[in-house]
Amino acid sequence: MPSTPVAPAAVSFQQVSKVYRSAGAELRALDRVTFDIAPGEFFGLLGPNGAGKTTLISILAGLAQASSGRVSVLGSDVVTDYAQARRKLGVVPQELVFDPFFTVREALRFQSGYFGIRGNDGWIDELLAGLGLSDKAGANMRQLSGGMKRRMLVAQALVHRPPVIVLDEPTAGVDVELRQTLWQFIAGLNRQGSTVLLTTHYLEEAEALCGRIAMLKQGRVIALERTSTLLKRASAKVLRFKTDQALPAALAAQARVTGRIVQLPLPDVAALERTLADLRAAGLQPEDIEISQADLEDVFLDLMRDAPDPNTARPAPAQPLEELA
Repeated sequence: MPSTPVAPAAVSFQQVSKVYRSAGAELRALDRVTFDIAPGEFFGLLGPNGAGKTTLISILAGLAQASSGRVSVLGSDVVTDYAQARRKLGVVPQELVFDPFFTVREALRFQSGYFGIRGNDGWIDELLAGLGLSDKAGANMRQLSGGMKRRMLVAQALVHRPPVIVLDEPTAGVDVELRQTLWQFIAGLNRQGSTVLLTTHYLEEAEALCGRIAMLKQGRVIALERTSTLLKRASAKVLRFKTDQALPAALAAQARVTGRIVQLPLPDVAALERTLADLRAAGLQPEDIEISQADLEDVFLDLMRDAPDPNTARPAPAQPLEELA
């Protein structure tokens, strides 16, 4: 019997490296990054600033070229079959980029035209309604608020109905209403079969939305797991409370502090008793004490802290290095 053909990955990164050289020094922004995203996945790409997330997305979108390795979108190589790869991909960038000379509807019609799509007003109307832009269809792009411009970037990325959607920090600096509107709309597209690749620093978003997550540290993948599997690493409880006072040095070294909110790990019951005793001994009066389950942010911080420094013992690059512009 003939074998059943295997469907290509929605996005495939195979041994992708990006190396720069400047003034005799080299910077390896990506180091042999390898993973696939299956069709229909909602996939998270996480990492601290400078980890290589935007560089990887720029290579995927054709805005940068890898020093080595291969990237494809639904089987189309982003270099050798770039036209088809671009057609299958919709990218929402971090930066607010817009044309100040057109209205919202005109801009979306022009964007449709870039992909050779005529008579696209039905889908444009659906995008405008889904993203809360219907009442702005005739407004000039310059008149939109920052949040409305962010919605417009999403509409432009989706106007040609790409099967793969890339969201690079889509909710950075936006209000709660936009976040809810955006995620409802994108989750609906994902349920209909669209593949979504998300980068975000809001780890609660990744935990809620992404079925699988890759974590980058200094250009290398240090974790690639289902979200549920990653969360099992955070099996310990955490003690959360509020305080305006300084923590004792021993507790401060292991605390995660956000404003007045302090979070301390609790590997066992004895740790809870010790922590409360240390707080009393230091004269602290914590408020709103609660014990809860650790979350993806705890896992992320643990992995980033425990992963070895990728800059040590790096192999020599296999291909000539590129020069920084």
